[in-house]
Amino acid sequence: MKKKLNILCWIMTPLIIIALSVCFKVQNKVVAMFNNPIESSYSIGNTIQVKENKSNSINKSFIVKNMKGSKVNLQGLLDVQATFIKSKSDIMVYPGGQPIGVKLNTKGVLVVALSDIEGKNGKTPSPAANAGVQIGDSIISINDNEINNAEDVALFINKAKNSELILKLQRKNKPEFFEVKVLPTIDSTDGKQKIGLWVRDSTAGVGTLTLYDDKTKKFAALGHPITDADTGTILSVNSGVIISSNIISIKKGTRGSAGELRGLFVDENKIKGQIVNNTECGIFGDGTKSLINSKFNKPMQIGLRNEIKEGKAQILTTINGSEPELFDIEIQKLLSQNTSGSKSMVIKITDPKLLTKTGGIVQGMSGSPIIQNNKIIGAVTHVLINKPDVGYGIYIEWMLKDAGILSK
Repeated sequence: MKKKLNILCWIMTPLIIIALSVCFKVQNKVVAMFNNPIESSYSIGNTIQVKENKSNSINKSFIVKNMKGSKVNLQGLLDVQATFIKSKSDIMVYPGGQPIGVKLNTKGVLVVALSDIEGKNGKTPSPAANAGVQIGDSIISINDNEINNAEDVALFINKAKNSELILKLQRKNKPEFFEVKVLPTIDSTDGKQKIGLWVRDSTAGVGTLTLYDDKTKKFAALGHPITDADTGTILSVNSGVIISSNIISIKKGTRGSAGELRGLFVDENKIKGQIVNNTECGIFGDGTKSLINSKFNKPMQIGLRNEIKEGKAQILTTINGSEPELFDIEIQKLLSQNTSGSKSMVIKITDPKLLTKTGGIVQGMSGSPIIQNNKIIGAVTHVLINKPDVGYGIYIEWMLKDAGILSK
């Protein structure tokens, strides 16, 4: 009998050790899945320059079984996650919806075209192009002189008579800078030194405010980046402001032709906010309480991705004057994403009044808050050229993170 027990112990001991090891590994795998939210994505194109993004965290109740068949519930960990999500969704911000005038000055100047120069012996190829300058590059300095506007470029090119110039450049908003050497050529038409390029140093237009946070004094608008019309480059910010604007007329959107809201700047000397960042998800900066509109002047809760549902929702936007209105829409598809960007959901305008007035989504409407269940869940960003009643919206989380209201 004793001999049989010894044999049984020799057989059972390794099996018990293996069983405990397997159980331990399974439990750790579940925790790891929980600590690394599942993220994914989807998207389409529009009339405004923008790129995709991807991300969607999932909160699930994971249960595993131990080797005896009893349940091991990870509810404690889930409570921590639920509290974390709840603390974020408790953020209260003031909804926008009103039109804003946007004035943006670029960091340095943006190269928008390269051109030959009319020399004494005919046309001379662009010295800048020969040196490696490309369309979309930003000129930060010339011979260590900081460039703030287009006039600075002409000044410092002509200041260095018959000598090589050192241009400090930034390419496509990459963090690193690089230098090229360019030898100017005399233009026979006016006798001035030139390097064969055209530059732009600022832009202005009308968009829609998305939100204002009175606690941090931050604002968010547009839901997509401001890009250069000729190069598609996201404009870097040297300085910029937002001011009041009034919508005075509408160009209705039709199949194959995007519509637009036409607005005028109002009280240009009264600055409502300073633009700090221009990102894939919109423009962001420091604002004032003057950004709280008079009609929708109560703070609203934000809705995170896990709270949004396909189906009925509303947008808050302005199609006349400066007072926003609510219009009905349908969220047709929620797109899972791995990184932030401006195409998070497919939306369709269903409101008869808005369809009659605008034909659907039009330029200038970008940034209009999307509201569902009395929560701000996103903002309008794009329109489909061939379906003016259909477009895209961005998850509000992405904008809150780039605004510095929600931690990344």
